[in-house]
Amino acid sequence: MKKDSDCTEILIGKAASMDGSTIVARNEDGYGPINPIKFIVHEAHDQTNASYTSVTTGVTVPLPDHAYRYTATPQADQSDGQYEEAGINELNVGMSATQTLLASIQEEDLSRSLVTLDKNIDFIPSSADFSLYPRIMEKKFKNNYKDRVTYFSKLLASLKEKYDFVVFDLPPTISLISDSALYASDWVLIILQTQEHSLQGAESFLKYIQEQVIDEYEAPSLNLLGILPVLLKNGAPVDHSTLEVAEEEFGKENMLKTLIRNMERIKRYSIRGVFLKDQFDKKIIRLYDSVAQEIIERAD
Repeated sequence: MKKDSDCTEILIGKAASMDGSTIVARNEDGYGPINPIKFIVHEAHDQTNASYTSVTTGVTVPLPDHAYRYTATPQADQSDGQYEEAGINELNVGMSATQTLLASIQEEDLSRSLVTLDKNIDFIPSSADFSLYPRIMEKKFKNNYKDRVTYFSKLLASLKEKYDFVVFDLPPTISLISDSALYASDWVLIILQTQEHSLQGAESFLKYIQEQVIDEYEAPSLNLLGILPVLLKNGAPVDHSTLEVAEEEFGKENMLKTLIRNMERIKRYSIRGVFLKDQFDKKIIRLYDSVAQEIIERAD
Protein backbone atom coordinates (compact mmCIF):
# COMPACT_ATOMS: atom_id res chain seq x y z
CA MET A 1 0.00 0.00 0.00
CA LYS A 2 1.29 3.46 -0.92
CA LYS A 3 1.98 5.73 2.06
CA ASP A 4 1.12 9.34 1.26
CA SER A 5 2.17 12.31 3.33
CA ASP A 6 0.07 15.34 2.46
CA CYS A 7 -0.94 18.23 4.68
CA THR A 8 -4.43 19.51 3.89
CA GLU A 9 -5.80 23.00 4.46
CA ILE A 10 -9.19 24.62 3.97
CA LEU A 11 -9.47 28.43 3.80
CA ILE A 12 -12.84 30.16 4.00
CA GLY A 13 -13.05 33.84 3.11
CA LYS A 14 -15.37 36.32 4.80
CA ALA A 15 -17.69 36.35 1.77
CA ALA A 16 -18.18 32.59 2.07
CA SER A 17 -18.89 32.37 5.81
CA MET A 18 -22.31 33.11 7.33
CA ASP A 19 -21.04 35.70 9.84
CA GLY A 20 -18.24 37.24 7.77
CA SER A 21 -15.49 35.39 9.63
CA THR A 22 -12.28 34.27 7.99
CA ILE A 23 -11.68 30.62 8.84
CA VAL A 24 -8.73 28.30 8.39
CA ALA A 25 -8.63 24.55 9.09
CA ARG A 26 -5.51 22.46 8.63
CA ASN A 27 -4.15 19.03 9.39
CA GLU A 28 -0.45 18.17 9.47
CA ASP A 29 0.52 14.87 7.88
CA GLY A 30 4.28 14.75 8.12
CA TYR A 31 7.02 12.19 7.61
CA GLY A 32 7.51 11.19 11.21
CA PRO A 33 5.55 11.05 14.46
CA ILE A 34 2.75 13.55 15.07
CA ASN A 35 4.16 16.96 15.98
CA PRO A 36 2.43 18.87 18.80
CA ILE A 37 1.04 22.14 17.41
CA LYS A 38 0.45 25.42 19.26
CA PHE A 39 -2.01 28.22 18.49
CA ILE A 40 -0.52 31.66 19.09
CA VAL A 41 -1.28 35.31 18.36
CA HIS A 42 1.46 37.70 17.25
CA GLU A 43 0.58 41.25 18.23
CA ALA A 44 1.14 44.13 15.81
CA HIS A 45 4.44 45.91 16.33
CA ASP A 46 7.10 48.04 14.69
CA GLN A 47 10.41 46.37 13.82
CA THR A 48 12.91 48.68 12.14
CA ASN A 49 15.69 46.90 10.21
CA ALA A 50 14.39 43.46 11.24
CA SER A 51 15.07 40.28 9.28
CA TYR A 52 14.31 36.57 9.45
CA THR A 53 16.91 33.82 8.95
CA SER A 54 15.88 30.21 8.34
CA VAL A 55 17.52 27.78 10.75
CA THR A 56 17.48 25.03 8.09
CA THR A 57 18.63 26.84 4.94
CA GLY A 58 20.37 29.98 6.24
CA VAL A 59 18.30 32.15 3.88
CA THR A 60 17.80 35.66 5.31
CA VAL A 61 15.02 37.98 4.19
CA PRO A 62 14.24 41.52 5.38
CA LEU A 63 10.99 42.06 7.26
CA PRO A 64 8.62 45.03 6.90
CA ASP A 65 8.99 47.93 9.31
CA HIS A 66 5.47 47.30 10.63
CA ALA A 67 4.09 43.82 11.37
CA TYR A 68 0.32 43.34 11.48
CA ARG A 69 -1.34 41.29 14.19
CA TYR A 70 -1.75 37.67 13.03
CA THR A 71 -2.49 34.17 14.26
CA ALA A 72 -0.26 31.15 13.66
CA THR A 73 -0.04 27.44 14.40
CA PRO A 74 3.68 26.62 14.87
CA GLN A 75 5.15 23.36 16.04
CA ALA A 76 5.81 23.16 19.76
CA ASP A 77 9.38 22.05 19.00
CA GLN A 78 10.92 24.72 16.77
CA SER A 79 14.45 23.31 16.53
CA ASP A 80 13.93 22.73 12.79
CA GLY A 81 12.25 26.11 12.23
CA GLN A 82 9.05 27.92 13.13
CA TYR A 83 6.68 26.20 10.65
CA GLU A 84 3.84 28.56 11.54
CA GLU A 85 1.92 26.83 8.78
CA ALA A 86 -1.43 28.63 8.79
CA GLY A 87 -2.81 31.91 10.01
CA ILE A 88 -4.86 35.05 9.40
CA ASN A 89 -3.77 38.64 9.96
CA GLU A 90 -5.78 41.64 11.19
CA LEU A 91 -6.65 42.55 7.58
CA ASN A 92 -8.29 39.12 7.16
CA VAL A 93 -5.55 37.85 4.85
CA GLY A 94 -4.95 34.13 5.39
CA MET A 95 -2.20 31.95 4.01
CA SER A 96 -0.25 28.72 4.29
CA ALA A 97 3.35 28.28 3.14
CA THR A 98 4.70 24.89 4.18
CA GLN A 99 5.00 23.05 0.87
CA THR A 100 8.53 21.68 1.02
CA LEU A 101 10.83 20.79 -1.85
CA LEU A 102 10.62 17.09 -1.01
CA ALA A 103 6.81 17.18 -1.04
CA SER A 104 6.85 18.89 -4.44
CA ILE A 105 9.23 16.25 -5.79
CA GLN A 106 6.90 13.51 -4.60
CA GLU A 107 3.99 15.31 -6.25
CA GLU A 108 6.10 15.76 -9.40
CA ASP A 109 5.48 19.51 -9.44
CA LEU A 110 8.40 21.71 -8.34
CA SER A 111 6.42 24.89 -8.98
CA ARG A 112 4.42 24.29 -5.82
CA SER A 113 7.50 25.13 -3.72
CA LEU A 114 8.38 28.36 -5.53
CA VAL A 115 8.74 31.44 -3.34
CA THR A 116 9.04 34.91 -4.88
CA LEU A 117 11.89 36.82 -3.26
CA ASP A 118 11.87 39.91 -5.46
CA LYS A 119 10.94 41.02 -8.95
CA ASN A 120 12.21 38.39 -11.41
CA ILE A 121 13.74 36.33 -8.59
CA ASP A 122 12.12 33.13 -7.33
CA PHE A 123 13.71 30.45 -5.19
CA ILE A 124 12.86 27.02 -3.81
CA PRO A 125 14.04 26.70 -0.20
CA SER A 126 15.09 23.36 1.19
CA SER A 127 13.86 22.00 4.51
CA ALA A 128 14.78 19.43 7.13
CA ASP A 129 12.75 16.71 5.42
CA PHE A 130 14.94 16.93 2.29
CA SER A 131 17.44 14.68 4.08
CA LEU A 132 15.00 11.90 3.18
CA TYR A 133 15.41 12.50 -0.57
CA PRO A 134 17.92 9.64 -1.12
CA ARG A 135 15.61 7.25 0.75
CA ILE A 136 12.62 8.30 -1.37
CA MET A 137 14.63 7.76 -4.55
CA GLU A 138 15.82 4.35 -3.35
CA LYS A 139 12.19 3.25 -2.97
CA LYS A 140 11.21 4.69 -6.36
CA PHE A 141 14.18 3.23 -8.26
CA LYS A 142 15.24 0.14 -6.32
CA ASN A 143 18.00 -1.21 -8.56
CA ASN A 144 19.20 1.66 -10.75
CA TYR A 145 21.24 4.52 -9.28
CA LYS A 146 21.41 6.36 -12.60
CA ASP A 147 17.60 6.60 -12.67
CA ARG A 148 17.75 8.24 -9.23
CA VAL A 149 20.32 10.73 -10.53
CA THR A 150 18.37 11.70 -13.67
CA TYR A 151 14.92 11.94 -12.07
CA PHE A 152 15.28 15.48 -10.69
CA SER A 153 16.37 16.79 -14.09
CA LYS A 154 13.13 15.53 -15.63
CA LEU A 155 11.06 17.35 -12.98
CA LEU A 156 13.06 20.53 -13.54
CA ALA A 157 12.57 20.61 -17.32
CA SER A 158 9.28 22.54 -17.28
CA LEU A 159 10.61 25.15 -14.83
CA LYS A 160 13.83 25.76 -16.78
CA GLU A 161 11.82 27.04 -19.74
CA LYS A 162 10.46 29.93 -17.64
CA TYR A 163 13.76 31.34 -16.38
CA ASP A 164 16.94 32.81 -17.83
CA PHE A 165 19.00 31.12 -15.13
CA VAL A 166 18.40 28.35 -12.60
CA VAL A 167 21.06 28.24 -9.85
CA PHE A 168 21.72 25.38 -7.43
CA ASP A 169 23.52 26.14 -4.17
CA LEU A 170 24.97 23.00 -2.62
CA PRO A 171 28.07 21.91 -0.69
CA PRO A 172 30.85 20.13 -2.62
CA THR A 173 29.95 16.71 -1.21
CA ILE A 174 29.53 13.44 -3.04
CA SER A 175 25.93 12.28 -2.64
CA LEU A 176 22.77 11.58 -4.63
CA ILE A 177 21.67 15.17 -4.01
CA SER A 178 24.82 16.68 -5.55
CA ASP A 179 24.82 14.09 -8.36
CA SER A 180 21.23 15.03 -9.25
CA ALA A 181 21.94 18.77 -9.23
CA LEU A 182 25.10 18.37 -11.32
CA TYR A 183 23.36 16.14 -13.84
CA ALA A 184 20.63 18.76 -14.29
CA SER A 185 23.15 21.60 -14.76
CA ASP A 186 24.86 23.13 -17.77
CA TRP A 187 27.67 24.65 -15.72
CA VAL A 188 29.39 24.09 -12.38
CA LEU A 189 31.15 26.88 -10.46
CA ILE A 190 33.68 25.67 -7.88
CA ILE A 191 34.23 27.87 -4.81
CA LEU A 192 37.86 27.65 -3.74
CA GLN A 193 38.94 28.83 -0.31
CA THR A 194 42.62 29.70 -0.35
CA GLN A 195 43.92 26.88 1.83
CA GLU A 196 45.42 23.47 1.07
CA HIS A 197 42.48 21.28 2.09
CA SER A 198 40.08 23.26 -0.10
CA LEU A 199 42.50 23.01 -3.03
CA GLN A 200 42.76 19.24 -2.65
CA GLY A 201 38.98 19.01 -2.31
CA ALA A 202 38.46 20.98 -5.53
CA GLU A 203 40.88 18.70 -7.40
CA SER A 204 39.08 15.58 -6.16
CA PHE A 205 35.64 17.01 -6.83
CA LEU A 206 36.47 17.97 -10.42
CA LYS A 207 37.87 14.49 -11.02
CA TYR A 208 34.66 12.97 -9.61
CA ILE A 209 32.51 15.20 -11.83
CA GLN A 210 34.39 14.10 -14.95
CA GLU A 211 34.62 10.39 -14.19
CA GLN A 212 31.23 9.84 -12.58
CA VAL A 213 28.70 12.54 -13.45
CA ILE A 214 29.85 13.12 -17.04
CA ASP A 215 31.39 9.78 -18.11
CA GLU A 216 29.35 7.32 -16.01
CA TYR A 217 25.96 9.05 -15.62
CA GLU A 218 26.25 10.80 -19.00
CA ALA A 219 25.29 14.32 -17.91
CA PRO A 220 24.08 15.85 -21.19
CA SER A 221 25.55 19.36 -20.97
CA LEU A 222 27.67 19.78 -17.83
CA ASN A 223 30.82 21.90 -18.18
CA LEU A 224 33.18 23.76 -15.85
CA LEU A 225 32.20 27.43 -15.63
CA GLY A 226 35.23 28.32 -13.56
CA ILE A 227 36.89 28.50 -10.15
CA LEU A 228 35.90 31.38 -7.82
CA PRO A 229 38.68 32.12 -5.28
CA VAL A 230 37.73 33.21 -1.77
CA LEU A 231 40.53 34.58 0.40
CA LEU A 232 40.59 33.39 3.99
CA LYS A 233 42.94 36.22 4.99
CA ASN A 234 43.74 39.30 2.95
CA GLY A 235 47.42 39.63 2.08
CA ALA A 236 48.45 36.32 3.67
CA PRO A 237 51.33 34.51 1.88
CA VAL A 238 49.56 31.13 2.15
CA ASP A 239 46.48 32.49 0.38
CA HIS A 240 48.49 33.89 -2.52
CA SER A 241 50.62 30.76 -2.88
CA THR A 242 47.43 28.65 -2.97
CA LEU A 243 46.11 30.88 -5.77
CA GLU A 244 49.31 30.37 -7.74
CA VAL A 245 49.08 26.59 -7.38
CA ALA A 246 45.39 26.69 -8.37
CA GLU A 247 46.20 28.62 -11.55
CA GLU A 248 48.81 26.00 -12.48
CA GLU A 249 46.48 23.11 -11.63
CA PHE A 250 43.25 24.31 -13.22
CA GLY A 251 44.58 26.74 -15.82
CA LYS A 252 44.54 30.52 -15.49
CA GLU A 253 41.71 30.71 -18.05
CA ASN A 254 39.47 28.73 -15.67
CA MET A 255 40.04 31.06 -12.69
CA LEU A 256 37.51 33.87 -12.33
CA LYS A 257 39.15 37.29 -12.46
CA THR A 258 36.99 38.53 -9.59
CA LEU A 259 38.49 37.71 -6.19
CA ILE A 260 36.29 37.51 -3.08
CA ARG A 261 38.23 39.01 -0.20
CA ASN A 262 37.59 38.43 3.49
CA MET A 263 35.07 41.07 4.64
CA GLU A 264 33.42 41.17 8.06
CA ARG A 265 30.30 42.81 6.65
CA ILE A 266 29.46 39.69 4.64
CA LYS A 267 29.32 37.65 7.87
CA ARG A 268 26.71 40.02 9.28
CA TYR A 269 24.39 39.54 6.31
CA SER A 270 23.48 36.02 7.47
CA ILE A 271 22.28 37.55 10.74
CA ARG A 272 20.48 40.74 9.71
CA GLY A 273 19.95 40.28 5.98
CA VAL A 274 21.42 42.16 3.03
CA PHE A 275 21.04 45.93 3.17
CA LEU A 276 22.31 48.81 1.08
CA LYS A 277 22.95 51.51 3.70
CA ASP A 278 26.54 52.69 3.56
CA GLN A 279 29.72 52.60 1.48
CA PHE A 280 30.68 49.16 2.83
CA ASP A 281 27.39 47.66 1.67
CA LYS A 282 27.81 49.33 -1.72
CA LYS A 283 31.31 47.95 -2.05
CA ILE A 284 30.10 44.40 -1.44
CA ILE A 285 27.18 44.80 -3.86
CA ARG A 286 29.58 46.05 -6.56
CA LEU A 287 31.84 43.06 -5.89
CA TYR A 288 29.06 40.53 -6.33
CA ASP A 289 27.73 42.41 -9.34
CA SER A 290 31.17 41.82 -10.87
CA VAL A 291 30.97 38.11 -10.02
CA ALA A 292 27.49 37.85 -11.55
CA GLN A 293 28.57 39.68 -14.70
CA GLU A 294 31.58 37.42 -15.15
CA ILE A 295 29.43 34.34 -14.64
CA ILE A 296 26.95 35.53 -17.28
CA GLU A 297 29.73 36.28 -19.75
CA ARG A 298 31.27 32.84 -19.26
CA ALA A 299 27.91 31.09 -19.56
CA ASP A 300 27.14 32.91 -22.83
